[in-house]
Amino acid sequence: METDKRKIAVVAVSGGMDSCVTAAIANRNYELAFAHINYGQRTEKRELKAFNDIADYFNVKYRLIIDYTHLSKIGGSSLTDFNIDVSKANLNNKEIPSSYVPFRNANILAACVSWAEVIGAEAVFIGAVYEDSSGYPDCRPEFFEAFEKMVELGTKPETHIKIKTPIINFSKEQIVKKGIELNAPLHLTWSCYQNEDEACGICDSCALRLRGFQKAGINDPIPYKTKPIYV
Repeated sequence: METDKRKIAVVAVSGGMDSCVTAAIANRNYELAFAHINYGQRTEKRELKAFNDIADYFNVKYRLIIDYTHLSKIGGSSLTDFNIDVSKANLNNKEIPSSYVPFRNANILAACVSWAEVIGAEAVFIGAVYEDSSGYPDCRPEFFEAFEKMVELGTKPETHIKIKTPIINFSKEQIVKKGIELNAPLHLTWSCYQNEDEACGICDSCALRLRGFQKAGINDPIPYKTKPIYV
C-alpha cells in the first residue's frame, strides 16, 4: 500500500464542528496527526467518541489522547465545575461567558507543539474562531501569533512549527458551508456543552452551531432536544 509522503500536521480535535472542518482543511496538504484533550468537561465521553469517529473517517494513523486533570481541578468554568450552571445562549452577549476555560487554548497548544516536535510535524492546526467565539480571549488572532513566536523561541533550533488557524475569521455559516464543500463528517461531530445523548440546543455552543446551519440553509444532522430558530 502506498504510504502518505506529505508533511505531518498536528490537529487539535475536540470532536466539535470547528475542529472537524479545520481537520478537513489540513487534510488537503498534510498527513494528519490528531490530538485530543480530556480535561474533565461535562461532555468528555461524547467528545472523545466524536474525536475517534472523525479520526476513523480521515484514516488517521497518529493519534494522541491526553488527560489534563489540572484544568478541572483549577475550575473557574461551567464546563469543568458542576457548581457553575451552563448559561443559556445569548448571542448578543459581549461578556466572556461562564463556559470559558481559563487559558485552555494555551494548554492545548503546548501539548500539540510538544508532540509536533517529537514526530517532526511542521504545523499545528487549531479550530479557533474569533468572530463567533463568544468573546474567548484565547481565540484572538494576536494570541496565536504570539504563541507561534514563543514556539520558535522554545523549541530546538532546527524546529520550525507554524500555528495555523484557518477558520479564525469565519462565521459559523461559513464554517458549515466549508465543511459541506470539503465533505467533512459534520454528522460525527458534537458541540453541546452539557448533554451527551441529545444536544440541548440552548447553550452558547449549540446556539452558534444551529444559527450557522440555519443561515446556511442546511439541516444540522445531529440530534437535538430542542432546536430553536436563531437566524
